[in-house]
Amino acid sequence: MTGPAAAAASTPVAPPGASLAPPRPQSPWFPASPCTPRCARPAAPPVHRLATARRYAAFGQVVAGALAAPSATRDGPAVRDRARALLDSLGVHLDAGDAPLAVPGTGTLVVADHISWLDIVALLACEPVTLVAKREVGGWPVVGPLARRIDTCFIDRGSLRALPQAVDRVREFLAAGRTVALFPQGTTWCSAAGGGFRRAMFQAAIDARVPVRPVTLSYLQYGGESSVAGFLGDEGFVPSLHRVARADGLAVRVRAHAPLPTGPGSDRRTLAAAAQGAVFRDQSRRHG
Repeated sequence: MTGPAAAAASTPVAPPGASLAPPRPQSPWFPASPCTPRCARPAAPPVHRLATARRYAAFGQVVAGALAAPSATRDGPAVRDRARALLDSLGVHLDAGDAPLAVPGTGTLVVADHISWLDIVALLACEPVTLVAKREVGGWPVVGPLARRIDTCFIDRGSLRALPQAVDRVREFLAAGRTVALFPQGTTWCSAAGGGFRRAMFQAAIDARVPVRPVTLSYLQYGGESSVAGFLGDEGFVPSLHRVARADGLAVRVRAHAPLPTGPGSDRRTLAAAAQGAVFRDQSRRHG
């Protein structure tokens, strides 16, 4: 995730409502999802305008504090605390369960489903991780500047030539004992049970001989499934943020599953399929 001053200066900020989503896929291997902003529907009435305004004020204070203290964003506990503060400011409850993301004593590749820009915040609120994200994330308001300051490995999904270098960089992180998190679906879906896992990055775990930790992310409102937090299709960041700020009883649930070992004979196709099965297990709700 480069220098803080350079990141802040170079990160584009879209005008309200403008789209920061990637362009339409140009080839069959480019990650694609049928989900659109229409899929993001609340499961409960919105909070009052005054409550929304208070959330925006609190959110702004947290973001301003994070951007004003760039050195602190490289410290693991500080990253976790700021991520939790971002969730709290928007009234989002974190239900993280008991299992850690990292497997003790080794590097760990964390793989999760992808629904919202809040996914990144939720993982960082659990424990410090190095993120692997599509290049477009670096241009997202709020999330982008923060992501650049914690050594995020950005991937150009439109360049197959750049993929081997990205896999090798992730392997180096894992071999050094770091926990690396990525979203193998390659794009967002309106529910956990959508989109197959791309297998390329699983090779990094095999080469580094570290386990893979499947993680299921899901969003609820008052205990019931909700797609209100979805950041989908060509939607801009501001409309998605506004929908989250108005959501009542919103919670993000993070469930870490048993780690998948790697070793002699491991192959990325089998590993990706096993991880996908663990993440989507017990997830009945699909697109639409």
